[in-house]
Amino acid sequence: MSDTSHPLRPSPEPNPRDPWTGAPRAGTGVPAAAGMPTGQPGRTGSGVLIALALCTLLLLGVTFFLSGIFGTGTVLWLGVLAMVPLGLCLVGLRWVDRWDPEPRPVLLLALLWGAGASVAGALLVGDLFTELFFDPAGRLDPDTFGAVVQAPIVEELAKGAGVLLIFWINRAHFDGPVDGIVYGGMVGAGFAFTENILYFGSSYAESGTPGDLAAVFVLRGLFSPFAHVMFTAWTGFALGLCAERGDRSRWPLYLGLGLLPAMFGHFLWNGGVGIFFDSFLGFYFLLQVPLFVAAVVSVVLLQRAELRLIARRLDEYRQAGWFTPAEVAMFATPAGRKSARVWAAAHGRGAVMKDFTQTAMRLAGVRQRISADHADAGDFAREVALLHESHRQRAQLLADVVV
Repeated sequence: MSDTSHPLRPSPEPNPRDPWTGAPRAGTGVPAAAGMPTGQPGRTGSGVLIALALCTLLLLGVTFFLSGIFGTGTVLWLGVLAMVPLGLCLVGLRWVDRWDPEPRPVLLLALLWGAGASVAGALLVGDLFTELFFDPAGRLDPDTFGAVVQAPIVEELAKGAGVLLIFWINRAHFDGPVDGIVYGGMVGAGFAFTENILYFGSSYAESGTPGDLAAVFVLRGLFSPFAHVMFTAWTGFALGLCAERGDRSRWPLYLGLGLLPAMFGHFLWNGGVGIFFDSFLGFYFLLQVPLFVAAVVSVVLLQRAELRLIARRLDEYRQAGWFTPAEVAMFATPAGRKSARVWAAAHGRGAVMKDFTQTAMRLAGVRQRISADHADAGDFAREVALLHESHRQRAQLLADVVV
């Protein structure tokens, strides 16, 4: 029986000439993979694995430090409590990352950096920063100085270092503003998780009653769980622009441009009540909520621009005979994605469809870098390997399917 409901159509054989230079290729069919093994274009690099190991050790050190303050049992149940706002952040970032998902090992690295390395850095440098720059004769008391000066500068630098690390060791996937927002947001979410444990524990230790702890949980965990996510997303956004424009050698400029709004937003968040507003409700509804809504709208607009770019780059492959028009629509439109998932699930090929889509997204990113003259030598070999992989995945999807 013919199945006319699925989104795929048999793809034409790839062009026997090179799709970009027009030069004849040796034979027909899929091009040689330039010495790169097929099926491995997305493997995790050694730099990511080393960074993961180091961040895990730092997180264990921070956990040991907190356990010394509050006790191991207390840290465990406070960690469970801090999972609530962390879960909200992860759901939100998954929504941001839904069109072109980043590699899970790198997302984990961002989260661990935020929860461990950036917290350790902020704790180690914070007191030194205060000793160097705090003027006891000044107008700010130590607590206010820590909240509106030290925390925005030291914490955003510590978190931004993690985003910069990923920017360098994850070049193939960190190539646009949305990618930067996701990685920066993951670092911020990890930092907020550990910081929440510290704040929850301090509140409970000082009062000894669950009432004060509940108030801090509501304010930090429910009213503003995305605060650190939004701060560090600015740093990621700026570095994503750097990658998109092919200006990686000018990363210090872009990093600085991202850190400035991150620090300023952090300053507004910490100093809003008392400096700009007399009440928390006025601060929350007149500043926090509008900023959050503006952030969501900005992400939606960036996602739409990214989809248009994906469609444009994949259409170049269609013109060269590597994808069909239906496949381009399947990858680059919400309706196409939904139709593809439904068809693949009905045929028991959801995992292959997911891999096929991810390969197409990576191809669009590589083609964008090549088209914009931002490619390195590895991108050309990577493109060939991904084309080979997409051909194999299409064959798996359509195997034994009557069309």
